[in-house]
Amino acid sequence: MKHDQLIALEAIVSTGTFRGAAERLNKSQSAISHTIRLLEEELELELFSRAAYRPALTPAGEIFYREASRVLRQMQGLKTTAARLRAREEPELNIAVSATMNLDPLLPALAETGRHHPATHLRLRMEMMGGPIARLMEGKADIALASLEGVPLDDVEAVPVTEVTIRPVASPGLNLPVGSRAFSASEMQSYVQVVAAGTGGAAHEQSRDLLPGGLKWTVSDLAAKKKVILAGLGWGGLPDHMTEEERLSGALLPLNLERFPVRQTMIFKMRRRDRPPGVVASELWNRIGAAEPA
Repeated sequence: MKHDQLIALEAIVSTGTFRGAAERLNKSQSAISHTIRLLEEELELELFSRAAYRPALTPAGEIFYREASRVLRQMQGLKTTAARLRAREEPELNIAVSATMNLDPLLPALAETGRHHPATHLRLRMEMMGGPIARLMEGKADIALASLEGVPLDDVEAVPVTEVTIRPVASPGLNLPVGSRAFSASEMQSYVQVVAAGTGGAAHEQSRDLLPGGLKWTVSDLAAKKKVILAGLGWGGLPDHMTEEERLSGALLPLNLERFPVRQTMIFKMRRRDRPPGVVASELWNRIGAAEPA
């Protein structure tokens, strides 16, 4: 069975005659008839009834034609994919994102890029601490979204995108002393500080906002950190967008700590200067942080 046989079959059904199919495909009518006859012989099926002036699909021909139409659509999809790949569209695009960032503003850019470039496999990696910049410099990410801490700015293009607020919180179940004054580091030493492990290697482990001399638990990610804190097993810093509902309901309480101020951190989109971006990476870069249309 050959692709041109299925194309001839579709042309006959669409135009209603062998002559119409011949004109559409710029072939002789005898060539079209011969193509279909060879297909019928190979399948050992009669696809068309030729008793009337216009060829009509037999019951078996109708079933076969439905499946053939599906195959032709798939073939067309493959051709489209190949054309996109020839146009230098990347087969895969890797985006490394700081786990502290709210993904909601990023999702429209990803969705639009995915619609325009369905052949490109988008990989979204949530990273802790210096993980995004580590992935970018290792060549494992095309675009990184993170703060500028530890970023080699001579090697990286960086554009501000959004701001993240990190504040220390605890569950009422932790039974911290009630009061509006700031707690000192020594007062907090008997309470477990929950921290998330970095994904950027030893050079990017958390150092800022770690209270000295206190008890510490390390978890794998921010979702686990939030659960541990909600359970009243410790306290720690979390992005405001992750704790908004709990702070409103009282399930989490904001803390006033001398050594852990509320921090507002700018998130930048970043890409390496020494690597020319591909078609899809360039489009996604331009969409990230762009104003929504009015």
